[in-house]
Amino acid sequence: MSRVYNFSAGPGALPESVLKKAASELFEYGDSGMSVMEMSHRSKAFLEIITAAEHRLIRLMNIPETHQVLFLQGGASLQFSMIPMNLMTINKKCDIIHTGAWTQKAITEAGRFGRVNVAASSEDRVFAYIPEMGSLKLSPDADYVHICYNNTIYGTKYNRLPLTGSIPIIADMSSCILSEQYDVKDYGLIFAGAQKNIGPAGLTIVIIRKDLMERAPEKLPSMLDYRIHASNGSMFNTPPTYGVYMAGLIFEWLENMGGIAEMERINRHKASILYDFLDESSMFKGNVEKEYRSLMNVTFKTTSPELDAKFIKEAEKAGLVTLAGHKTAGGMRASIYNAMPVEGVEELVRFMKKYETEN
Repeated sequence: MSRVYNFSAGPGALPESVLKKAASELFEYGDSGMSVMEMSHRSKAFLEIITAAEHRLIRLMNIPETHQVLFLQGGASLQFSMIPMNLMTINKKCDIIHTGAWTQKAITEAGRFGRVNVAASSEDRVFAYIPEMGSLKLSPDADYVHICYNNTIYGTKYNRLPLTGSIPIIADMSSCILSEQYDVKDYGLIFAGAQKNIGPAGLTIVIIRKDLMERAPEKLPSMLDYRIHASNGSMFNTPPTYGVYMAGLIFEWLENMGGIAEMERINRHKASILYDFLDESSMFKGNVEKEYRSLMNVTFKTTSPELDAKFIKEAEKAGLVTLAGHKTAGGMRASIYNAMPVEGVEELVRFMKKYETEN
């Protein structure tokens, strides 16, 4: 069976060249005589793998020396608790801009450790937009401001950051990290689950400003303390070794492509192909206000739930898979992460045009 075009929101598609290289090294990595999956995380070979991965990520994102890269576990979901446990410790208060399911999780978890101020919400229009920055009700005494930069479920993204002054911005970038250029200096902490743009599920990337780690209370459990992970080079416990190896291959692939600037150019081109069709179609309509459209997760519907269901079923037969929208949003969702080739988006649009003509 030939490979399909996989539009899954996560775990998402991986570059074919990376999969082939991983396959070639699966049985034996280099001259180690073993697979990376069998390798001690303390071995010379794995230390070289994790060090190279970290250095590549630093180069790709131009991460300054003020920030620390951590390879962790627990998914982005653990960060909803770990962040307030470590950082909401001065005034025990944070601001969260509510733009969907993932900020709702952050609101719930942060509320266990202090006061949460919902600075703005787009729930009134089913999260189809990002609240205007001028409308935010930010707290002058918040320990941090939390945002979800790209909403995987509803298909929105930020185009500008809130003006928070000296209050650090915490950004969930699980579904958009490495997809466009960001100035890491603008953030106190960036976190991302790997399973969309970085590799298989199981690895979580955290990029944290070093001075913020000192906010952690002394009696914080070791596994939940950023300082412990930083001081142990992300190896306080056994890291997800194969996940780190795969991330390193993705970072290498991105460097060979020309870096994040080139990846952003390609991603904007891919998104424009699909959004341009949605704007001119009489059957398919995008769910998100134009100004806030995601580059990674394109959400849309037809004129009826019945046509939606039929479209998803027929698209799968055509090798365009995992296009069903999230259960809370309905309709369709095409996740066009870094690894989705331009040809995949073009094939999707061709199929959508055909489906519209026939229905």
